[in-house]
Amino acid sequence: MKIHQLQTELWLPRPRKQIFAFFADPQNLERLTPTWLHFEFVTPLKGVIRQGTLLDYRLRLHGILLRWQSEIAVWEPPHRFVDRQTKGPYSVWVHEHTFKERDGGTLVGDRVEYAVPGGRLVQKFFVAPDLQRIFRYRHRVLEEIFKPESRAAAS
Repeated sequence: MKIHQLQTELWLPRPRKQIFAFFADPQNLERLTPTWLHFEFVTPLKGVIRQGTLLDYRLRLHGILLRWQSEIAVWEPPHRFVDRQTKGPYSVWVHEHTFKERDGGTLVGDRVEYAVPGGRLVQKFFVAPDLQRIFRYRHRVLEEIFKPESRAAAS
């Protein structure tokens, strides 16, 4: 099984504490997910995120309904957290989110390690392009939410 990696960084002009708080609210995952994925939580969200929290959701990709469960494997506010797929379409999915103070704002990092069933062609022609498209969308949304003139919208 080949492990692939996707890494991205995005600088946002806000304090790390504020950016981390946004990511700590799982409901914001819906805002960061493209509408074409038809993302929705399966179980109601209760309480505060912490290590061991399970999140169940479903989405539709290329017409296929996918159920997914993530566990918060590491929770270190406001520096980082890691979610890993416990049930879902990937053979491996581990997503580390990092938050570093930089130049008066926050550098948001994503590192995803994943393995896909179906081999090299599925990775090259479906999974990698879809993931790049999803993270480009996510960055556009974050830049819009946290642009300097929209302070009230991000609170």
